[in-house]
Amino acid sequence: MSRDITVVGGVYHERCLQPAWDQVYGSAGRAAFTIAQLASGRVRLHGYANRKLQDRIAFEASLAEVELDLVETEQLITFDYVHTLAVPAITPAPVILRKLPNLVVENDVVIRYGMVEADVVVSARVAVYDPQSAFHARAFRENGSSAARLAVVLNRLELLSITGSDDPRVGADWLFEHDDAEVVVLKMGAMGALVVTPDAEHPVPLYASDTVWKLGSGDVFSSTFAGFWAIQGIEAVEAADLASRATAWYCNERTLPPPNAAGLRAGSATPIKPGKGRIYLAAPFFDLGQRWLVEETRLALIDAGAQVFSPVHEIGPGKADVVAPADLLGLESCDVVFAILNGMDPGTVFEVGYAKKKGIPIVALAENEKEEDLKMFVGSGAIIAKDFVTAVYKAIWSLPT
Repeated sequence: MSRDITVVGGVYHERCLQPAWDQVYGSAGRAAFTIAQLASGRVRLHGYANRKLQDRIAFEASLAEVELDLVETEQLITFDYVHTLAVPAITPAPVILRKLPNLVVENDVVIRYGMVEADVVVSARVAVYDPQSAFHARAFRENGSSAARLAVVLNRLELLSITGSDDPRVGADWLFEHDDAEVVVLKMGAMGALVVTPDAEHPVPLYASDTVWKLGSGDVFSSTFAGFWAIQGIEAVEAADLASRATAWYCNERTLPPPNAAGLRAGSATPIKPGKGRIYLAAPFFDLGQRWLVEETRLALIDAGAQVFSPVHEIGPGKADVVAPADLLGLESCDVVFAILNGMDPGTVFEVGYAKKKGIPIVALAENEKEEDLKMFVGSGAIIAKDFVTAVYKAIWSLPT
C-alpha cells in the first residue's frame, strides 16, 4: 500500500576532525535518505535550513527521490566533532541560538526528530519519535502531538530526561501510560538495543563491523526501524533487529541508504554478545596531547560500560620500583588491554608484550604507525585499529561474556 511519509527534524552541517567528514545531513536528513528505498509512496523531508545547506542537500535529495520541504532560515547550524563519540561543538551556541516557530506536520506516517532551533507538532496515523536531546527531551504528546500508533526510539539519557528513570521497564511503563506509546525501543550503544512492550522485553544484539562510525549511527537505527515498522508493517522486534544490522552496515560503509530487508538478512553480520570486565589503559601521558587522549579514552570506555584501570589515575607518577610493580599488578587483574601505540612509547610497548605473555587480549590504537613497526603486534594476534572510536568498540567487544 502506498503511503506518504514525512520525516521532520533537524537538517544541519556536520563536520568531524578524525576521521574527516564534512556533510549536510542532521538526523532528519539522514533519516529521509535512509528510508527512501523502503517506502512505496512519497518521502518528504521537512525542517529548517539555511540556503547554503539547502543547495548542498538538493542534489542528493533528487537522486534519492526525496522531496524537500525546507523552510529557509538565516541561521546556519553546524555540529563539529573531534571524533564521533565526542560531544559536538554547536555553532551558533545553543544559548544564543534563535528559536524559530514550531513546525506543524500532518501525514499518514511521520518520523519526528528533536531539533535544537524549534519544536514539531505532529498529527499522524503512525508516528516514530526519536527525541535527540539528552538533557531537554520531551514526551511526544507534551506539545500537542497525536498519533493513533506511536513508537518511541531513544537512548538511556533521553529516557531519564523524559520519564525520570533510566530503568528500561520503569521508563517504558511511563511512556506507555503517559505518552500512549505502543512500543519503546531503547538504544544502548555497545550493548545493542532493547525492545519493550507492555508485557515483554526483547534484547536486540549489536552486530559487529570492521570499523565503527558513530556519527549518525543512531539516526540510521531509528529511521530503519521506522521504515520497517511504520511503513512496511514488520513486527517491532524483527524491525529493530534489521535496524541493528543496517547500523552495522552504515558503520562500515559511511553512506546511505543501507540494503533492504532481504539484503540485510542475507548479510554475514555477526551478533556481539555483551561482555563484562576491566580494561587496562596502556598509554603515554607525558604531554597535554597524550594526557587528553588518555582522558578521552578512559571516559569513552566507562561510558560504554567497562571498568577501566588507568595507571595515571590509579597509581600516578612515582619511582620506577614503586610504579612498575603496581602497574603490572593492575594489568594482571584486567581482562583486556587497550594500548595507544601512537609514537610507540617504550612503556606502552612493554605493557603490550607483558599482556601477550599473560594471555590477555590486546586492542591497539595506531593512527600513523608504519606497517613494519606493527608487524609483531599483528603477528601475535593484537587487534589494530587506525581510528579512535573503532578501537574503543573493539576493546569493549573483546571483554569476556
